[in-house]
Amino acid sequence: MPRKGMRTIFFKSSPISSPPPSSPRRTFSDSLMEENIATAEFLITKWDYSDSASASGSSHGSRLTTPLFTGTRNEAKQYLNAVTGLQSAMQYLVARDSTSTTLVRAQFLMQLAMKTLQKEFYRILSSNRDHLDPETVSVSSRSSVDRPSSVSDYDDEISEEEFTFTAGNSISETERVSMLAMEDLKAIAESMIACGYGKECVKVYTIMRKSIVDEALYHLGVERLNLPQVQKMDWEVLELKIRSWLKAVKVAVGTLFHGERILCDYVFSAASEKRIAESCFAEITRDSAVMLFGFPEMVAKCKKLTPEKMFKTLDLYEAISDHWPQIESTFSFESTSTVRSQAVTSLVKLGEAVRTMLTDFESAIQKENSRKPVPGGGVHPLTRYVMNYLTFLADYSGVLTDIIADWPQSPMPVPESYYRSPTREENENENASEISERIAWLILVVLCKLDGKAELHKDVALSYLFLANNMQYVVVKVRRSNIGFLLGEDWLANHKLKVKEYVSKYERVAWNKVVAALPENPTAAGEVAARACFVAFNAAFREECRKQSSWVVSDPKLREEIKGSIGSMLVLKYSDFFERNRVGLESGMGILPGEIGHYLNDILHGSEDSGSLSSPHRYNRR
Repeated sequence: MPRKGMRTIFFKSSPISSPPPSSPRRTFSDSLMEENIATAEFLITKWDYSDSASASGSSHGSRLTTPLFTGTRNEAKQYLNAVTGLQSAMQYLVARDSTSTTLVRAQFLMQLAMKTLQKEFYRILSSNRDHLDPETVSVSSRSSVDRPSSVSDYDDEISEEEFTFTAGNSISETERVSMLAMEDLKAIAESMIACGYGKECVKVYTIMRKSIVDEALYHLGVERLNLPQVQKMDWEVLELKIRSWLKAVKVAVGTLFHGERILCDYVFSAASEKRIAESCFAEITRDSAVMLFGFPEMVAKCKKLTPEKMFKTLDLYEAISDHWPQIESTFSFESTSTVRSQAVTSLVKLGEAVRTMLTDFESAIQKENSRKPVPGGGVHPLTRYVMNYLTFLADYSGVLTDIIADWPQSPMPVPESYYRSPTREENENENASEISERIAWLILVVLCKLDGKAELHKDVALSYLFLANNMQYVVVKVRRSNIGFLLGEDWLANHKLKVKEYVSKYERVAWNKVVAALPENPTAAGEVAARACFVAFNAAFREECRKQSSWVVSDPKLREEIKGSIGSMLVLKYSDFFERNRVGLESGMGILPGEIGHYLNDILHGSEDSGSLSSPHRYNRR
């Protein structure tokens, strides 16, 4: 056979058919994603208790109507795991085929799941208002060391009752419910944010929690006021609002805002969600906090502030100052800087108001021009007013340290030796020295005014008694208050000496005529001269006692000391003269030495209008 024929036989061509079109090979990942979607569909439709599901009917006859996050947390864990698996499946499908019908079905399931979780989030926040109050949250947060970090970390069969043991046996029922609610909220928030539904979660959270904060402040008596409203208020009304604010700020800073910060930080605690926690907290508390800390600024700008209003103003300053560390810590975010700024602004304005009132107070002392002498030489109303004022002022020495730190010195600076004891520590706070100087200066101003008012008394002895009374009142007030600590022992000792000097001058001037009625040498006078001395002494003594029966020494201890000093001086000299010249005296002609003390008992008590019984000016600090 020809070679060509053989080639024809062995190499004869036959028609070649085209291979069938190949379908994509199924991989293990494909199967896993389909399984995730199927599991998610079963659980999501099972727990879909929306109105649309009720109307259309569920593809699963076992669709539940009870809340997901109740009873054991096994169902919640399964549901959240299914959502996580669904999200992974969606990401896988987008990478493989973004137009597949399976992806569309998965997206629908995800929307359904997010609606369910959003409703659960709202339900937990709404039904646990009492258990998620800031005070309970604060306590619960301190008990969270040993508890699971989220619902997904629970044992599969953990129940609400078993959670008590997991979290600690010592917690109360309220704390247990609070801790469970916080765990549920955190788990839902993590799931919704991870799936791209953080906006919906945050919206529900901020609306619910902001209403709680606003309601709490309302019940605390915090009102939304503006400056014109405050300016128009009578001081009595404004004072009531200040008192209400002072109580409210303790709760607001120490519990309300602090608890909200803890809850926000916990619910949105995942590292990638820090900004969400910040924005939520700012949205919930910023407006309310600015309103709260704005009230003191409006008070500081009030035109009704006079020196008598000083102490309520200092109370406001002290409240903000004392709470400043917690204010700064709670509102540490940049988005809440307006809260910190408002608190600082209020402090600045309150400080300015206090300095103005101190200036007005000093000016009022210097301008006091009453020309009516105090009956009986008692304590002047100006002395009582100023010293009672300064006594209360010294109780605020802590905040006054900040307020007057950079304030210009007094027009006539007081030498440090006037108000500082050399025994005090040399390294003592310099600002405390400024407070001491300011108070010492104000006392000096009033003492100078009293020197002028002493001249209103026509009787020189009474003018000295007036100065002794007022100086003694000042010394006692300083010794019994914080002023004594500020001015020191040397100041007190120096002014006690001044009291003794005034008393000594009073005794010398008032009783000089009585003493002068007796001769220097009791044996030099004859019987006639002695009789004349007895008559002169008796007349002078009785007249002085009569005159001084309307005079007053307000301090009981000082009054007895003065009487004792006068009695000792007179009895000593009169007794000697009496014993040497009593022969020949007619019976009952003169005062017996033992009767001098009885006569002196009736002097220096004054009357009700002499200042001895008047009550000091009082201030209501709180």
